Order: sequence, then C-alpha cells, then structure tokens
Amino acid sequence: MDSDLIKLVNKLQDTFANLGGELDMPQLAVVGSQSAGKSSVLENIVGRDFLPRGSGIVTRRPLVLQLIHTPVTEPEPTYREWGQFLHIDKRFTDFSEIRKEIEQETFRVAGQNKGISKLPIHLRIYSPDVLDLTLVDLPGLTKIPVGDQPSDIERQIRSLVLDYISKPNCVILAVSAANVDLANSESLKLARSVDPQGRRTIGVLTKLDLMDAGTNALDILTGRVYPLKLGFIGVVNRSQQDINSEKSLGDALESEAEFFRSHPAYRNIAHKNGTKYLAKSLNQVLLNHIRDKLPDMKARLNTLMGQAQQELNSFGDAAVYGDANQQGALILRLMTQFARDFVASIEGTSIDISTKELSGGARIYYIFNDVFGRALASIDATYNLDNQDIRTAIRNSTGPRPSLFVPEIAFDLLVKPQIKLLEAPSVRCVELVYEELVKICHNCTSSELQRFPRLHAQLVEVVSELLRERLGPTTEYTQSLIDIQTAYINTNHPAFISGSAAAAHAVSTPPKPVLPRPSSVETINGAAPPDDEESSSDDMPGANGAPAKDARSVSSTVHDRTRAAPTASASAGTIRRPSSPRGHHHAARHASVGGPAGAAGGTAKETFLNYFFGQNGPGPLAGSSVERASAGPGLSLVGRDVSGSDPALQSGIMAGKRALGENSAVFDMKSLGKHIEAASDGQPHLTPREEMETNLIRSLIASYFNIVRQTIQDLVPKAVMHFLVNNTSQQVQNRLVSSLYKPQLFPELLNEDEALVAERARVKALLDAYKEAFRTLSEVTLKST
Repeated sequence: MDSDLIKLVNKLQDTFANLGGELDMPQLAVVGSQSAGKSSVLENIVGRDFLPRGSGIVTRRPLVLQLIHTPVTEPEPTYREWGQFLHIDKRFTDFSEIRKEIEQETFRVAGQNKGISKLPIHLRIYSPDVLDLTLVDLPGLTKIPVGDQPSDIERQIRSLVLDYISKPNCVILAVSAANVDLANSESLKLARSVDPQGRRTIGVLTKLDLMDAGTNALDILTGRVYPLKLGFIGVVNRSQQDINSEKSLGDALESEAEFFRSHPAYRNIAHKNGTKYLAKSLNQVLLNHIRDKLPDMKARLNTLMGQAQQELNSFGDAAVYGDANQQGALILRLMTQFARDFVASIEGTSIDISTKELSGGARIYYIFNDVFGRALASIDATYNLDNQDIRTAIRNSTGPRPSLFVPEIAFDLLVKPQIKLLEAPSVRCVELVYEELVKICHNCTSSELQRFPRLHAQLVEVVSELLRERLGPTTEYTQSLIDIQTAYINTNHPAFISGSAAAAHAVSTPPKPVLPRPSSVETINGAAPPDDEESSSDDMPGANGAPAKDARSVSSTVHDRTRAAPTASASAGTIRRPSSPRGHHHAARHASVGGPAGAAGGTAKETFLNYFFGQNGPGPLAGSSVERASAGPGLSLVGRDVSGSDPALQSGIMAGKRALGENSAVFDMKSLGKHIEAASDGQPHLTPREEMETNLIRSLIASYFNIVRQTIQDLVPKAVMHFLVNNTSQQVQNRLVSSLYKPQLFPELLNEDEALVAERARVKALLDAYKEAFRTLSEVTLKST
C-alpha cells in the first residue's frame, strides 16, 4: 500500500505536468551550495552515474527524479534497470546516454550561456535496487558570477529554489559540507526562511572524511547544534580521485559503511548514517508526509475539479455544436445576444460598463457636445473676409447704378459662403459617430461568441454593412441642412434684428468734426447754428423707444432724413449771396453737412444711416453733370468732394479738366483704366462711407452666422441620432436574422477555433485526471484506516 501511494503521487505528478494542473504534490527538494555534494548524494541513492558533472553551474533546470522499485521476475532479464524521460518516449538502458540527454535538454531550454530555467526535466528510473522515492534536484546556490554566468545569477537561483521549498507539501533536503562552518550554510539559511520551526527539513552532512584532524560533526549529527525535527544524516561521497579512477558506486558504499564503523566519533551512530540509511529515511519521510497531506490533497482536488468543470462548461458541449437540430437555435440565441449588447452599449445599460474610460453611447454624446460643439464655436464668421472683399461685393451688387442704401444682394453673396463653412464639421461629426458605432460593434463579444470566430466576423460584417448603408443618407441630409440655410436668408429673424440693432449701435458714433468758429458779430448777436433744429430732434426717442441719439431705428432715421432734405435745398439760395458774411458762413456749414466733409466729420448725434440718405452720394458721380456745372464754385462740395476720393480717380478727373478739348469717350476710358490700375496695386484706403458699409456688412454677417450656427448645432445631432444611431439600433436584429439565419451556413458559422478545441480537450483530460486521483486517494484513505 505504501509503494502504491508513492506511485500514485508520481503518476499524478506526471499527469499534471503534462496538463498544466495546479495540485501541489508532496515531494523532496534537494537544496545546497555549489560543490556541496548534492549530485553525489543522488547518484549514491540511485547507485548509478547519470548526472552531469563539471565546474560552475551544472544543474540549470530542476530535475524531478522519480525512483521506482521494480522487482526482478525473470532469472536473467535482458536489462534490470533503465531510465525514461517524460518529454521523449524512449527507454535509456545506458546511463551515460541519460546524462547526455539531460545536458541536451538543458541546452535546448536554458541555452548555452549558463542561464537558469524554471521548466523542470522529468526522469523516471526503474531499478530493483532503489526504493520508491521522488526527489527534485535544484541548481546549486552561488554568490558570485563566474565565467560567462549572468550577473544576476544569485537572484535567479534563489528565486527558483524558493518557488519549490516555499510550498507546504515540499520536504527540504538541505545538503551542507561538514568541512565548512555550519553557520555559513546557505541551504540551512534558506530552509529556515520558509520553515522556521524545522518541521519539514532534513539535514545532510557531506565530506565528513575531509574534516580537519581532531574535529568531528558529532554534535551536529546528534542535533545539539542545530536542532531539526527530522534530524541530520551524515554521508561520505566519492572523491574526485575516486571518480577519475572510475571507482564503482558499490565499492563507494562499502567504503562509506567502513568509515562510519571505524571512526571513533561516529561508530556509535553508524547505523543512523550513510547513504542506505538516508534512502530509507527519505522513503519513510515521504510516505508519512503523503499520509499527512492526504486530506489536504483531497480538499484541493475537490476545488480543482469544480474549477475545471466550470471552465469546461464555459467552452460548451462539442456534441451540441455538431447537432444540426440545435445549431439553428444556438445561432439565433447568439444573434439576439449580440444585438442586445449592441443596443445596450449605445443606451448605456450594458452590464460591463467601464469606469476607466468613456464607452458606447457616452462617446457619441462626447462627439456631439465637445468635439462638434467646439468645432463650430471655433469658426469665426468673417475671418476669411477682408475689407476689400466686402467692398468689391457691395460694388458688384449695385452694377452701374449708385446706391442710397447698403445693397441686400451684397449681404446674401457674402453670408452664403460663410454658412458653407459649417458643412465640413457637420459631415465630420457624422463620420465620427459612424466610427464609434463600428467600434461598439466590434466590442460586442461575449465569451460564448468568442468560440466561433467566423460567426463573430459575420455578425460584425452585417452590422458594419448596415451602418455603411445609413452613412450615406445621414451625410446627405446633414449637407442638405446647410443647403437649406443658404437657400433662404431670413433677415426677419428676431435674433437677427436684435443683432442688427447692436451692430448699428457699435458703428453709430463717428468722430466729431472741428467746426469753424463763428464771427464776433454773430456771437454777440446771439445767432445760433442753423442745425439746432436737427439737434433738438435727435434727442427725441426713436421708434423702438430707444433714444435716437444713440441708435436710431430705421423708421425714425428715414423720417429725419425726409425733414432734412428741404433744409438743404433752401440753404442753396442763401449761399449765393456773397455780400452777407453770415450768408457765406451759413453756406459753408451746409456744404460741410451735406458733402463728404460732413460725412467724414459729422456730429456724434448722427447715425450710420445718415450716410445712405441724401447727405452723401454713392460716389464721385452722384448727381447729374448739369447740376454740378450750374452750381458754380459755391456748390462744388454738394454730392461727393473730389478731394476725399481715391487718388487715382482724382488724378483722372483733373486730367480730364486739363484736356476738355479731347474726346469725352477717350477721357472716360483713360480715367477708368487709371483707377483700376491704382486699385490693383494694393489695398486702397477706404472712404468713410465705404468703411461704414464694410463694418455694417461684417456685423450683419456675424449676427446671421451665429443664428445659423446655433441651428446647425441643434439639428445635426438630431439628424445623426435619427438617421444613423436609432435606425441602426431598430434594424440590427432583423438584418442579422435575414442575412445569417440560413441552414446551409450553420456548419461554417459554428466552426470552432482550433486552439479552443485543443484547450477544451486539455481541460477535459485534466478534469478526468482530477476525478481519477480523487477516487484513488479516497481508496488509499479507506485502506489506511
């Protein structure tokens, strides 16, 4: 029963090594410094030379050594002992080949540069001369790298050794050299760090024959120096000279026994020392340890069986996937779950909601509110319009006719391209939402659906195709929203009216002109300026209830201009009287008010609309030529003064005056050519009227652009939600069923991943091994009781 127990543990150890099980099996781990004699101890126990030897680190991978006693049944067997590795299906009867295979397997995994690997080598040795035993030979502890050893070799080896001896089911075989002070033993120091009470540590003293004359290790072997529950056992290994002379292990064991019998200090405890006693002790310690750990092993097996069964259930039953009657129901269930996950992720009702980053519908809201909103807010309504563009649009919209007002056509021509600036961010908003929906589609993968990569790929492709179909109409409708805004410019919008009033207030205060001082006679007689009537009327409130002094409404300003027209015409008669000083002064003041000089330097009470009614003509050609000729020198300022116009145009007119005898057509063409040439040289200086017109158009464009921007910012997200998001969410289930629920596609869609099939087979085999081990352990427990 005892041998069966160890064989059972060995079998479980091999099974779990192949299948990747996590059961902590009872075992003996050999720990010691380099050249402490670990390999010699193991070879003495086996009775064969089979371990690699050399200087430096020789054991660079853990060697799990299983010794299996095989009784001799035949009188003269072909071979009575052999070795077998777990990684190769071959029997090794020559133990020198076993040594070579260990070296080659070490080089294959750990490399040639003296590196360390935690992957163990499993070796079973069958012999009638051994007891059932399981040992793990670990790399020797070292301090300083030698030769081509890695610089952190001490840390690597220490970490590897601790991985084994820190397990509660591991018995530590601490090998120390007797010719070195026990206080410097690295193996005992490391064993105490994980087993401070010394309950699962066996001390082995080697090189007793190499101690200085007159000294012995009797106190250590009897437990008086370093007490261990399992005690110390002394052994004598072959020296290097014995190995070189090929002294057999049988002779070495006889020499060891003779040493203990004849040594004056050890002869009384010779029966408790030596390699044979060590093997028996280790066999008994391992058996007792296995018995003690049986309940813990059964409990651990129960847990592992439950975990393996749960993992196997997560892979599903392979028989179900091969049943044609159940394939349709399975695919329909997976489709429904995929559609639900897609919609739940958009609506924010998914079970697996991330708390680290935005996902699903939250990212769509972020696009609407932050990305799209900031993109619209960053657009300046008139950043790409300079004053020359606005002035050119105003002139082109009037044609050959002069204008009394700012032409509405110019506003339409300028505001429509600016509205088009909103199209690019709107279309980009649609594209971003589309991309997020595609990402959501790819992320809707359950653990069960992951087993069918082809089905998952088809589900993603169908939903992506649906999204592509909806992308076109959504983009077209978004573009049509911009076209709708440019199709009709609603200047009657309430917000636009208030914006115009604000613009009028902003530009309604031109600089106040410096008027000529009146004569002393007029001042003494108390004569008041002729436009006191206008100033008194300016203080009256406008049509909207606001004082016309600050910002007149359109109706009040028109009324004021109709009243000012007779005043200007009446003053024309008075300025013809040169004999009256007051008449000259009166004519000069009316000329300054009605002409361009008045436009450039009007009073602060005048509004910007004064420039577009009667007082200031539309340009240098305002009024007929007959009126300008008959007015004489005193009326030269009526209309627009040549001195305030463009230099090119002024030079053209002066040239025309000097060449009155020339053809008038030739004069007009020459002056026009000079004017165009001068204007093309750079940015000409704007006249006060043109500057006022430009500022007015710019403010109106900004006001109307803000209205359209707010509308687009509200309508585009609604359109995207209706045409793209909601439409896809409503149609995804029907589209999946109509596209993929076809019996001829079921076998291909339910084709499982090869790696998953292999993993399911591994887990099933591991579960069967757990069940078999649990059954065997239960039988052993019953027999032992």
